[in-house]
Amino acid sequence: MDWITVTLLVVGALTAGFINGFAGFGTALVASGFWFLVLPAHVVPPLIILAALAGQVVGLRKLSGKMDFRMSTYLISGGVLGVPLGALLLNVLDPSVVKTTIGWFLIAYALFQFKGLPSAMSAAPQDGFADRCIGFVGGVLGGFAGLSGVLPLIWLQLKRLSPADQRARYQPFNLFILMLSAIALVVVGKVDTELMAYAGVAIPFSLLGAVVGANMFLSISEKAFQRTVLLLLIVSGCVIVVQ
Repeated sequence: MDWITVTLLVVGALTAGFINGFAGFGTALVASGFWFLVLPAHVVPPLIILAALAGQVVGLRKLSGKMDFRMSTYLISGGVLGVPLGALLLNVLDPSVVKTTIGWFLIAYALFQFKGLPSAMSAAPQDGFADRCIGFVGGVLGGFAGLSGVLPLIWLQLKRLSPADQRARYQPFNLFILMLSAIALVVVGKVDTELMAYAGVAIPFSLLGAVVGANMFLSISEKAFQRTVLLLLIVSGCVIVVQ
């Protein structure tokens, strides 16, 4: 690894870790903007999963009193079925096509929310089948590219839950799905010495960024958090589309 590779690897890990700690998701959306520039393309998705998992562990420890695993069970039960499919799709689909589609979707959704357009739902539906479907798709995206948190986040926003309730549900889901995704990487043979060499550099900085981000989350207002998350979705979508 030359100094340019190490610099972008570290900056990407630190930035993505901070966003992960602050918002409870976003490692894939942020880190890919740095890592695809200097790392082999086949290394980036599994490295993102490992770095995101490290950040989620920090968030769980820092925000344990705000998590609600019981209310995450519907999302998790669907996500469990989606992770193996996502891991298998790594060998079939072109990641760039999938991620570009997701990028445009994120931009459109966040812009609509910033404009204050009314929610598509007049009332929050009860937890159940729809949550499992969202969890399933989130699991597929998690196993495929570490993008497990985006769709559940949007779903919970559309259900008009408060930011605190949103995070209480999607962060436990994210943690569980990323754990399964990491196991799936081992099963399909994506974990090797090359990946672990990059992970050895990136993960410590992901942990450091996550600690700082989680502390900031605890000191910010709900309105500011909501707007920051929407801005993050726009920027992330733009980064993905530009790539």
